[in-house]
Amino acid sequence: MTPADLSLTVQHAVRRAVDDGALRVDVPPRVKVERARPGGTGEYASSVALTLARPAGRSALDVAGILRERLLESPGILAVDITGPGFLNFTLRRDAGGELVRAIRTAGPAYGQGDALAGTTVRFAEVTESRARVVVEVVLRLLRSQGADADFGGDERIHVRGGAYEPELLGADAGRWSLLRAAPQDRPLDGPPLLVQHERNSLFRVRYAHARVRRLLVNGTQLGIVPSYETDIHAPELLGVLGDHPVVLLSAARHRAPDRVARHLEATADALLAFQHTVLPLGDEKPSAAHRSRLALAEAAGTVLAGGLSLLGISAPDQI
Repeated sequence: MTPADLSLTVQHAVRRAVDDGALRVDVPPRVKVERARPGGTGEYASSVALTLARPAGRSALDVAGILRERLLESPGILAVDITGPGFLNFTLRRDAGGELVRAIRTAGPAYGQGDALAGTTVRFAEVTESRARVVVEVVLRLLRSQGADADFGGDERIHVRGGAYEPELLGADAGRWSLLRAAPQDRPLDGPPLLVQHERNSLFRVRYAHARVRRLLVNGTQLGIVPSYETDIHAPELLGVLGDHPVVLLSAARHRAPDRVARHLEATADALLAFQHTVLPLGDEKPSAAHRSRLALAEAAGTVLAGGLSLLGISAPDQI
């Protein structure tokens, strides 16, 4: 992980904290990261928490703690220490990309699921309105994915703005995306544009990105390239969103917010589609360890896309 990669990673942590409602600040366009001073902790340090403390209306130590919680799950970071009035100090991992790819390959589509909410019992009230039924169904799935005992038979409710589930007009996938991509309290997405195969269609981008991974794997096989992460690949955006996936699933479960998963899948798809052109050899280029590693990373992205779509009850086609 380079200083530039680390700067992006810290910026992403600020953005997640803002999205979660933990911080109310403007996300800085750039986060300064520098070598830790002699006698300090770790290899790099950042004063971003001190910069954000005043606009956030919190102490720098509080801000540093919020960011540390979100940074510990980031690929490439072994440890985050808080020193002095609120400096963040980073110790980096070696082979972070390989570690992340191997974790995703081992877990498969269940990557990001865990037991963070084990021992938590949630019981929702029965719902009849069509959008509320879809939202609560997915929230139950998210809670269970994090180890919670979640079901109907109680009185917990989610404030859901009504909207019709129309699989007969839009198909099941577009119908569900229209209801889940917007926050539950917001108006659902307009359905007909979700049927258009265009980059402006967020559902199309996510499902197309998954299909592109499947095609890359087929093309790789034809070239004799087997996915295997053997050398570090410079892809901070893609590695960042893949590393964020477990945190996003847990946050979506805690906040009863399936839209967070949908937005994260969009970010994953966009990062993958920007990365895809580097995966296989071009022209007279010979297959190498870098191509095998890039293909393994693309395969991991496809796994995350498939797993996230499955939690939303949406299919991940191999071809579009």
